[in-house]
Amino acid sequence: AAAISALTEALATADAVVVGCGMGRGEGQTAVVRQILAHSTAPVILDADGINAVTPHILAEETRIAPLILTPHPGEMARLLGVSVAEVQADRVGFARRLAATVGAVVVLKGHRTVIAAPDGTVMENPTGNPGMATGGSGDVRAGMIGSLVAQGVSPYAAAVCGVYLHGAAGDAAAARCSQRGMLPTDLIEELGSLFLQFEK
Repeated sequence: AAAISALTEALATADAVVVGCGMGRGEGQTAVVRQILAHSTAPVILDADGINAVTPHILAEETRIAPLILTPHPGEMARLLGVSVAEVQADRVGFARRLAATVGAVVVLKGHRTVIAAPDGTVMENPTGNPGMATGGSGDVRAGMIGSLVAQGVSPYAAAVCGVYLHGAAGDAAAARCSQRGMLPTDLIEELGSLFLQFEK
């Protein structure tokens, strides 16, 4: 919380804000997230403990001034909507759409065939990725990729779709090179250059 004044100043020149990765939990963290949501004019990508620091009311459009992308795993989604993880997993598309509409944000529901939902009901299930990516730090890479695309001017929904797809494709390439057991989040980053070259062709 002691960093709030410095953060507020930095927000004035930000093109995108990614918050929550490795942040931890507590009153200070909640205060930081609320400050960012209330003052950022750049799109905000809320990940991991950034999601744990808020409630649906805090996320509602009237409490923020910038576009928002949420990247919950099923447990975080269940907590935000007041349902069980089993219910979320039984209807991943439906609950992603519900949260997106409720808070007016793009929602990236992580897991097998990650679901990306827009507030208008548009939804996509991602075909890339593998179980070897279920390791600490992999989600941070995905949040950073989405934030990078947003900072380059890509719309929040398109950035989420592209970021999730590229993240999964990088994971598939890393698994082919290192195996699903042996791959690390840094291996995903190393695969991005060759992926960009493929798409640019």
